[in-house]
Formats: sequence, structure tokens, C-alpha cells
Amino acid sequence: MDIVARATIMFFLLFAMLRFLGRRELAEITPFEMILMIVLGDLIQQAVTQDDFSVTGAALAIATIAFWALALSWITFLSPKAEEILEGMPLVIIRDGELITENLSAHRLSRLELDSEMRLAGIASLGQVAWGILEPQGKISFIRKNNAAETR
Repeated sequence: MDIVARATIMFFLLFAMLRFLGRRELAEITPFEMILMIVLGDLIQQAVTQDDFSVTGAALAIATIAFWALALSWITFLSPKAEEILEGMPLVIIRDGELITENLSAHRLSRLELDSEMRLAGIASLGQVAWGILEPQGKISFIRKNNAAETR
């Protein structure tokens, strides 16, 4: 049962760390960050199983982590408040072509990153954007202004 306790602790430690990193950092992982995640996975495995190299120990660790992932998934599905706390809510960063700078800086999102995301979405200027929304997964959604409204 020691493995179950260690796996539980490591799961919630990793969950908290990933939430602390922020939305944008998780949206696009660089090659260095991917290597870092692999190394982190090995370190977590060592912390969870310690000297237990048995199949039973590994199965217990995997089952514990899977249990907590499933439990959190059900909790967020059943409770909108828990979903807001555990997964976050969409955040408006552009409203009617105007930047909301407090929301950009709160999530360490630079103007260069925003401009890059706009270009990838085929948007040339802020004036074309009715809404820019930072999604809980770290992606940015853009809703274009209505063409009729642009010509007025």
C-alpha cells in the first residue's frame, strides 16, 4: 500500500505543477520540454516505486494514477464549480478589436505570441477580431467581426 500512497502524492504534486505552469506553456511543448517531461516521468517512477521492480508494484502505481485521473474527470463532469477550479475557464483577451492587457499579463502571454496566433488563424489585425479567447487548454480562439459591421 506504500506504492498507492506515493503514487497518489506524486499524482497531485504533478497535477498542481502543471496547473501552476499556466495555459500557454502547455499548449505548445518544445523539444527541450518534451525531453524534460520524459526525464520527469522517470523521476516520478523512481519516487513512486522506489526499490520495488515487481509487476505488481508497477500495476499498483499505474492503477492508482489512472484511478485519480478518472476520479478527477468524473468530478469535473458532475460539478461545474469543480470544473472551473480544476480545469479553468476561458478568458477573454480581445474584445471588439481591443486588447485586454491585464488578462494577457496574468497568463504571461506576449503581444508577439498573440500576433503569431492571429496570423496562424488568418487574421491580419486586431480590428478584424470581435473576440479573442484563451481557452483552458492553452489554445487561443478568435471570432471574427461580422463583415457587415466592418463596412459600416
